[in-house]
Amino acid sequence: MKSTITRILLSAVTALTLLSGPVFAQEKSIVVSSTTSTEQSGLFGFILPIFKMKTGIEVKVVAVGTGQALDIGRRGDADVVFVHDKPAEEKFVAEGYATKRVEVMYNDFVLIGPKSDPAKIAGGRDIKAAFQKIATAQAPFVSRGDKSGTHAAELRYWKDSGVAVAPTLTWYKETGSGMGPALNTASAMNGYILADRATWLSFKNRGDLVILVQGDPKLFNQYGVMLVNPAKFPHVKKAEGQAFIDWITSKNGQDVIASYQIGGEQLFFPNARK
Repeated sequence: MKSTITRILLSAVTALTLLSGPVFAQEKSIVVSSTTSTEQSGLFGFILPIFKMKTGIEVKVVAVGTGQALDIGRRGDADVVFVHDKPAEEKFVAEGYATKRVEVMYNDFVLIGPKSDPAKIAGGRDIKAAFQKIATAQAPFVSRGDKSGTHAAELRYWKDSGVAVAPTLTWYKETGSGMGPALNTASAMNGYILADRATWLSFKNRGDLVILVQGDPKLFNQYGVMLVNPAKFPHVKKAEGQAFIDWITSKNGQDVIASYQIGGEQLFFPNARK
């Protein structure tokens, strides 16, 4: 009796192994550390199911500020880094954490503020002049303060404007959060804020906030993608990670990015070099 039960159990285990083995063998996934803008704009929710359908590779996204996303790559905790701070990305490559940076797409930053516009910047195109007026008026300004690509751009604009900002200023508030939560804070405070256009278009809790300054060439916002260096981190899924990069920069991937819209407005503009 005991031997019969043992044979039945062994047969069941063998059958389960045979059934489940190929399924598990086919499961492929990568970790992509990226910015909150690609996640909160809805872009990843739109493109990743298409990528998985074509390749069978599931993409697990860790959406944080660009600085944090790069740090995740530096620890070898991601296979691919997809961010938007070109100087920081080039430093990442120079440090040996990736061997190549590939440009994928772009959009732009916009300066958001209340309709009442106490700094009187509405309709302007000069981001430097707008920041100077905000500082002069000491109008409430919300900064992400999270070392993200958007935060890095904001700090460059303050520097170009000759304005030294710090959390100790009564009118300058750092949230240490992603784009969506920072926009929520600006909406509650009726404050000014620099945002990427994609997240702004997908943002619902606008309150009295509107776009006040746009169109300055300095507001150009480029995104790049990098495979974390497998020579430094052997566990990096090189083949799957490269498959993601190859697809997102291919004609098909670029067309999918271009087709993503909200309210009839395109959020990202593909510009991978062919």
